[in-house]
Amino acid sequence: MTFDPAEHRVVPLRGFHELKVGEVFNIASRTIGMENFAAFQTVSMDNHPIHYDVEYCKRLGYTGPLAHGLQVLAFTAAGAGLFPHVIGEKLIGFIEVNAKFLKGVFPGDTLYPALTITELTPQKTTGIVAMRATVHNQKGELVLDGVHRYLTRL
Repeated sequence: MTFDPAEHRVVPLRGFHELKVGEVFNIASRTIGMENFAAFQTVSMDNHPIHYDVEYCKRLGYTGPLAHGLQVLAFTAAGAGLFPHVIGEKLIGFIEVNAKFLKGVFPGDTLYPALTITELTPQKTTGIVAMRATVHNQKGELVLDGVHRYLTRL
C-alpha cells in the first residue's frame, strides 16, 4: 500500500454545501494563567498595568490581572478546532471578525470557546461561512460573543 500525504486527514473533508447552519465546532478548553498573560504582552506590546500588575489590579478591586480582550478573542481561532480541517484546502481566508467582551477573564479561569455556523452565503465560485464565536468560563458565564466570517471555495 502506498502512502499519500494528501490523503492524511484529521477528519473527512466536506464541501461548502455539506455544512449546516447550527453546526457547532467546539474548541478545546484552556485554563489561562499568568504565563499566557506574559506571552500576550510579548506579542501585543500592551504594557498597561491592568493586564500585568497584581497590586495595581487589587487597588482597583479586581482579584487579579484582567485578560486583554484580544487575548480572549484569540481563543476563538478556528485553527484551534476542527473547522479548518473539515473544509481543508477550500478555505481561502478569515475575512471578518467582531466581538463583544462581556465579562472579565482572570488568571485561573478556564475558557470554553466554540464556533457555531449561523449563515451560509453561496456566491458564484466562493461562499461565506458566518460563525458565532462564543467563549464561556468555568462558571458557565458568557465572557465573549462575536462573529467570524470565512471565505471558502464552493
